[in-house]
Amino acid sequence: MTGRLEAHLREIRSAGRKALVPYITGGYPGWEDAIRAAAANGADAIEIGIPFSDPVMDGPVIQQASQAALESGTTPQSVLEAVPGLDVEIPLVVMTYYNLVHHDGHRRFAHRMVEAGISGCILPDLPLEESEPWTRAADHEGIETVMLAAPTAPDERLPRIAARARGFLYSVGLLGVTGERDSLAASATALAARLKAITDVPVLVGVGVSNAQQAYEVSRVADGVIQGASVVRRLVESGPDAVGDYVAEVRRAIDS
Repeated sequence: MTGRLEAHLREIRSAGRKALVPYITGGYPGWEDAIRAAAANGADAIEIGIPFSDPVMDGPVIQQASQAALESGTTPQSVLEAVPGLDVEIPLVVMTYYNLVHHDGHRRFAHRMVEAGISGCILPDLPLEESEPWTRAADHEGIETVMLAAPTAPDERLPRIAARARGFLYSVGLLGVTGERDSLAASATALAARLKAITDVPVLVGVGVSNAQQAYEVSRVADGVIQGASVVRRLVESGPDAVGDYVAEVRRAIDS
């Protein structure tokens, strides 16, 4: 059975559009209004980051936001409990790290996400070869596990990653942590093209896609784009309305 997230992204693709998925740090001041603003201004789904004290994929901007959220008392449960009150119609995806899932228990964590209305989950530090206990529990509860593919992945590994992906396949734009860059890495479009050649699962590019122009560039190859640091920076510097304005700018660019 295709889940809500993947079905939604496939519908967008069938309509000839590109998907826009902003990332927002759960628990940071104004995060709920930022999600509402993003949804109102053209986001097709939203990644909600559950803050973690040792985030291996997050660069300085998201680390700063996560640390502020943790210091204010944010917990995985407090983020999930707030989700039903967001009242947005688009699919929501949790991004966090495996230690939190392991600590809570696979089935319990997946079930809590279902109760909150979450459609999918991204665990960037959980490799394919060790993912089966989690993915089995997630499948059972109805949570779509988004798998990540790195630019360094050999050709023979990509079909196995794609076969396990639910929701969408996260094409990592460059090696390194999240953050804004002046130019788009060549690996961003190259990996997306490799993935598009071997799977029908929607392929979205994230990491290193830093502005509307770069989002346009990757969306010419991929089915959509994920933007994190550029979104969170605007939340940190200027508040939720700035997130909405930026999402609208990127929406116009990828629709052009």
